[in-house]
Amino acid sequence: MAFTRKRRQEQQLYSKERFSLLLLNLEEYYFEQHTANHIIDKDCRDERKIRGSLKICSKSIIFEPDEKIQPIIKIPLRDCISIEAPEDNEANNPFTWYTPGVISVVSNQAFLIKEQNIIAPYKTERGKTEYLFQLDVAGKVDDVIQTLLQLNRASHLDKLGDQAAMITAILQSRLARTSFDKNRFQNVSETLHMECEAEMVTPLVTNPGHVCITDANLYFQPLNGYPKPVVHIMMHNVRRIYKRRHGLMPLGLEVFCTENDLCSDIYLKFYNSQDRDELYFYIATYLENHITEQTAESYMLQWQRGHISNYQYLLHLNNLADRSCNDLSQYPVFPWIIADYSSSELDLTKPETFRDLSKPVGALNKERLERLLTRYREMPEPKFMYGSHYSSPGYVLFYLVRVAPEYMLCLQNGKFDHADRTFNSIAETWKNCLDGATDFKELIPEFYENDSSFLVNSLKLDLGKRQGGKMVEHVELPPWASDPDDFLQKSQNALESQYVSEHLHEWIDLIFGYKQKGSEAIAAHNVFHPLTYEGGVDLNSIMDPNEKVALLTQILEFGQTPKQLFTIPHPRRIIPKFKSLSRTSSHNVSIAESPVSPSEESFEDLTEESITLAWNNIAKLKLDEQHKIHKEEITGIAVSCNGSSVFTTSQDSTLKMFSKESKTLQRSVSFSNMALSSCLILPGDTTVISSSWDNHIYFYSVAFGRRQDTLMGHDDAVSKICWHDNRLYSASWDSTVKVWHCVPAEVLGTKRHHFELLAELEHDVSVNTINLNAANAMLVSGTKEGTISIWDVTTATMLHQLSCHSGTVYDAAFSPDSRHLLSTGEDGCFKVIDVQTGMLISSMASEQPQRCFKWDGHTVLSGSQSGELLVWDLLAGKVIERIKGHTGAVTCMWMNEQCSSIITGGEDKQIMFWKLQY
Repeated sequence: MAFTRKRRQEQQLYSKERFSLLLLNLEEYYFEQHTANHIIDKDCRDERKIRGSLKICSKSIIFEPDEKIQPIIKIPLRDCISIEAPEDNEANNPFTWYTPGVISVVSNQAFLIKEQNIIAPYKTERGKTEYLFQLDVAGKVDDVIQTLLQLNRASHLDKLGDQAAMITAILQSRLARTSFDKNRFQNVSETLHMECEAEMVTPLVTNPGHVCITDANLYFQPLNGYPKPVVHIMMHNVRRIYKRRHGLMPLGLEVFCTENDLCSDIYLKFYNSQDRDELYFYIATYLENHITEQTAESYMLQWQRGHISNYQYLLHLNNLADRSCNDLSQYPVFPWIIADYSSSELDLTKPETFRDLSKPVGALNKERLERLLTRYREMPEPKFMYGSHYSSPGYVLFYLVRVAPEYMLCLQNGKFDHADRTFNSIAETWKNCLDGATDFKELIPEFYENDSSFLVNSLKLDLGKRQGGKMVEHVELPPWASDPDDFLQKSQNALESQYVSEHLHEWIDLIFGYKQKGSEAIAAHNVFHPLTYEGGVDLNSIMDPNEKVALLTQILEFGQTPKQLFTIPHPRRIIPKFKSLSRTSSHNVSIAESPVSPSEESFEDLTEESITLAWNNIAKLKLDEQHKIHKEEITGIAVSCNGSSVFTTSQDSTLKMFSKESKTLQRSVSFSNMALSSCLILPGDTTVISSSWDNHIYFYSVAFGRRQDTLMGHDDAVSKICWHDNRLYSASWDSTVKVWHCVPAEVLGTKRHHFELLAELEHDVSVNTINLNAANAMLVSGTKEGTISIWDVTTATMLHQLSCHSGTVYDAAFSPDSRHLLSTGEDGCFKVIDVQTGMLISSMASEQPQRCFKWDGHTVLSGSQSGELLVWDLLAGKVIERIKGHTGAVTCMWMNEQCSSIITGGEDKQIMFWKLQY
């Protein structure tokens, strides 16, 4: 559990002390500590001295006794009447016993915390009381008193903004007088890159100090030396870094030494964005040489393809949207999934078991929504539908109070919430989220993890008594859960269920996507207070410090909407077929239940398995033979059904026929003096079609060894052709793709083919490449200016158009399941597009442009400008194998249906035959 892990990390650091920064008020700083005695009943026979340490904080004085049974004393500076050293008066009084090093604090109020070392609501001591503290080092008394008097003046200022400004000035003065201690470097040979002032952020508190980065390590040295003198992170352990909003300002930086965890190793808040960006640059530059940065789009592709779970995907989205377990106002948000908390058995096959993920919590109850909409319509601008948010510090600690009671006490000024408002029951909480007038909260990741401690009152906390007289103990579970662990396991199963996998994108649209803001948010009834949105207020434009502090406090307590990650509809997850699921399911499906007959299944499985085997071994590709058969670069490859004849086109204007068996060139045909750009062979192996830069398309009869027909179809060079079911698709530099109905001469019994123009797909610029999907229902076109267009060829309408590349699109192809589209261009980038939504979901940069490729939806085999063949793991975003090939660019590639045989053509005028070595 992310929050609990974070808390345990902190406890390891603080293990010797009961004091923690959580004893401070929100936005309070801990400056220094002094070993001291608390003197009780001075000048009396029963005078006692309690040993401990005196903590000087920006809004309070805290004394932590060494004896754990003694309470920690917290004296708010705003309640102090006087702070002085009584020695001067007493030293001259012969009737009093002089005690050096004493500080007298007279206050109207103090809090007693952790009496008997029990975590409980703070006890309040009211009435004028003198507290005497004797410092071990008497010479420090004057300095301590001067600091306390200065802080005391700040706490008595009328306006919060003025208080904050004075305390900030004191803090900055202290930071300016100190610097990072270079003796703390791990190695004397380390090179310093930068040093600046910052604050380490943990839930509800921040700790000021100095940040230092070298060529090997990142350091943070707290100003107060707490919880330890230096926090140290080795650069080679860093895996991820994220820029964060903190307090609505671009000042945060979070560093992770793990790949898949919400719990970071350090979260820093800087005093200006320049320092933050400079430190980010140093770490990012280091990481560029070691790991690949993941984007929302790359995670989306992994999720769609089933390589990461729903839970993992939501964790990554939260991370990318500025959600952090170090910032309770931006804690990771997870959805309510289950809607049934009354049945004795949880049936994950019934849709009614689940919450409607297309609606925010506030819109799940129709009657409540109508009341909210009536108020919304009558409301002056700025309007909002919900008066509270779905995620806030109070809601997070509502769920976690049993494992993080000190955080709740910190947030609520030393008190737990009323017993009837505490997290008592899963079913009650869900019902209140459905029916409550102001309750619209979602869940937190802990509901889908493996640590159930937040559901159990293992600390034996006194959380109060409910109206019926029942004490608040463990969280009441639904009937279908036998114990807390079983509840979490079934919640995890629900999150990963088929229903949720089919609908999770709808919830993502609301929280992270295009329904988060604007007209789509209004239509989805998903409008919250304007202050919760990124950019909802510019704190830098507010000059009044009091207004700024009040606004910031309101925002942090209310909660914040995640950063918007997607601006168009999020793609669905790809759900495997029923028969495929049976292989991985814990429940085997019998043949009788399978929707595919045994013979069909075995045939399909055999083909599928051979293709899968080939792609799993694609990195073992070996050069079988090579032949130089052209005078210029090769532009197209087509192979007869039996694989014996290989046809190639070239910029030398020739179509050549090469015999694989005899390894000899059998024919060479020239149609004009212009380059040929591509070729294909028609079913039956009787006709080869070639496209030319002379604007024509040529039909060559293999049987008769001559040109059979010419289609003069374009006004500029024809760049690429495709064929399916008597339809010819031709792309041209004249900015069109034309669809022709073509009846071969053999069918008509004539000497010439019959051509009929069925459609003309208009583009703004020259079209360089086209491809059909496996079902031949969609076509992709790529232009010389980097635009990708997806077309429905049955209706000749454009489905999506994206500006993907800077420069020419070299190649583009659909995945075998037609869910995704991959393109490569002159800019050296691979781009992955979700076909359903038209969303660009992944981008990979290569050292050199990749001129052509084949792919199976996961792995890519590409031909590089350098002449190498590269094998890419698309989901990991990296090259996994480099295979030496041509001496110039690889310009075209052919792969057989089983994906086991590959032929490439290159600028070096050669064709190369490749085989897989299993």
